[in-house]
Amino acid sequence: MTFQSAVFYVFAAIMLFAALRVITARNPVHAALNLVLAFATASGLWMLLEAEFLAIALILVYVGAVMVLFLFVVMMLDINIDRLREGYWDYLVPGLAVAGIMVAEMIVVLGGRHFGLLAQAPVPKRAGYSNTEELGKVLYTHYVYPFEIAAVILLVAIVAAIALTLRRRKDSRYQDPARQVAVRKQDRVRLVTMPAEKAREP
Repeated sequence: MTFQSAVFYVFAAIMLFAALRVITARNPVHAALNLVLAFATASGLWMLLEAEFLAIALILVYVGAVMVLFLFVVMMLDINIDRLREGYWDYLVPGLAVAGIMVAEMIVVLGGRHFGLLAQAPVPKRAGYSNTEELGKVLYTHYVYPFEIAAVILLVAIVAAIALTLRRRKDSRYQDPARQVAVRKQDRVRLVTMPAEKAREP
């Protein structure tokens, strides 16, 4: 067994354990942390497959942004764990069916050449081949217009989310930074002249 094969089996075992803990952990925070571990090991497997861009994108997008958001939401909200686990066993059969379909698809994809499903042999990579460079060439030449359309849609979604968050409501209090910056000390402190109190006669 080569070193690369040993690393693959170690990462695969860790990822399977983490994925199993995601659905079996009682604490939502522990489940989210196990999902982070599964993403990290999946990124390592993609690095072994020389898919560097996908590995880095998985770490930056999912682990660095999405999972941090999940952790903040889970820790800030008061989630009733017992209520969430009430319908756990009702979805066991559909979950097993979906898992079986995914396993069958993976067997067909990974073991296709053994079953005669892959007629074309994989193209050997040339010297100095870079997965990220080839992906960039394809993305910014053949698929440049779909890429730009997706970027515009994401920009519109971000602007809409900010606009919905910053809109002023009558029933909620808000702060006006412009008024806070333009405030003067005369507006905050007012000196009042009052006569001195006289001592009462006994």
